[in-house]
Amino acid sequence: MVVNFKVFKKCSPNSKIAVYLGKRDFIDYLSGIEPVDGVVLLDPEYVATQRKIWIQLVCTFRYGREQDEVMGLNFQKELYLVSEQLYPNVKKMEHNLTKLQERLLKKLGPNAVPFTLEFVQTAPSSVTLQPGEDEIGEPCGVSYIVKVYAGETENDVTHKRSTVNMGIRKVQYAPTKQGRQPCTVVRKDFLLSPGELELEVTLDKQLYHHGERIAVSICVRNNSNKIVKKMKALVQQGIDVVVFQNGQFRAVIDSVETQDGCPINPGSNLQKVLYLKPQLENNKERRGIALDGQLKGDNSELASSTLITSPDVRDNFGIVVSYAVKVKLYLGALGGELSAELPFILMRPKPSDRFKLITEDSVAIEDIPLMNEKEKQIIS
Repeated sequence: MVVNFKVFKKCSPNSKIAVYLGKRDFIDYLSGIEPVDGVVLLDPEYVATQRKIWIQLVCTFRYGREQDEVMGLNFQKELYLVSEQLYPNVKKMEHNLTKLQERLLKKLGPNAVPFTLEFVQTAPSSVTLQPGEDEIGEPCGVSYIVKVYAGETENDVTHKRSTVNMGIRKVQYAPTKQGRQPCTVVRKDFLLSPGELELEVTLDKQLYHHGERIAVSICVRNNSNKIVKKMKALVQQGIDVVVFQNGQFRAVIDSVETQDGCPINPGSNLQKVLYLKPQLENNKERRGIALDGQLKGDNSELASSTLITSPDVRDNFGIVVSYAVKVKLYLGALGGELSAELPFILMRPKPSDRFKLITEDSVAIEDIPLMNEKEKQIIS
């Protein structure tokens, strides 16, 4: 059976260099990260003039708006994870070719050069912060490109005509097993008032996929002489921009407020289930919401939770995303509030069709267009 295997292709504006990748999403398994493997096709007449071809894996962290870059300010940092000479070969291939590389080399001929690029273990996940309606330029966040260009040295000034920048993403997929069911109990006593108010909150599970509904079970035991007038449940997205000391932000993604079952009078109890659904559709106008790293032509969705093996391994280059459900009880002006918070994980499931058997004639190539009109004008 022949199974088509989609290959992504992007050419330089002068059409002398082309990059081929079998995928643009590369999984971080915490124990290791998938390598970026592909093939570069070179025009033989172009490289016959002693040109050197370089390849780089670049992580870009934009932490400020491009439109605010004036008087030499630059709100962007670049980290070169890999930088090496691709042609002429200065070292032999130290890795075995993948099936896709073998098929591409057979299809493209002797002018194709295979490559493999390795992420560093602490490389941050791809995250984009949603820009405001009035913002122009590249959005803030963490992004990756595979860069191939012609130059004398790896630090040479690149020319757009002879450069290929293909965007990729470093992603994490949801674990296959659920964790412990989140549950918490909080209590509040009152000055000069006997008894206490108890709030118990439980989620139906710890791990949710994008688009799933969250069931929040609430149990209120009012052993005080205060009155609970209403309650509210909300989903908060936490954003930690690690490079800044005070770079922690929280945004409410979804919320529901109700007086059903209220007031809860002294000596009364209440059990109730509220439902929340964190999704981007209700937050498309909100600036600063964290989204999964975006590639042109792909649909956006809320950023997945960032999984890390230890708080000590967070890279200063990254953005850490987390989620939590918060429940509040409102007791009026004099009674104040009682709140409980439960963290949970929101991630994409690993696609079941990610890996396919590659047969000899199954390589289907999809061209990636030039990024913008300026690149198209460079050719003329």
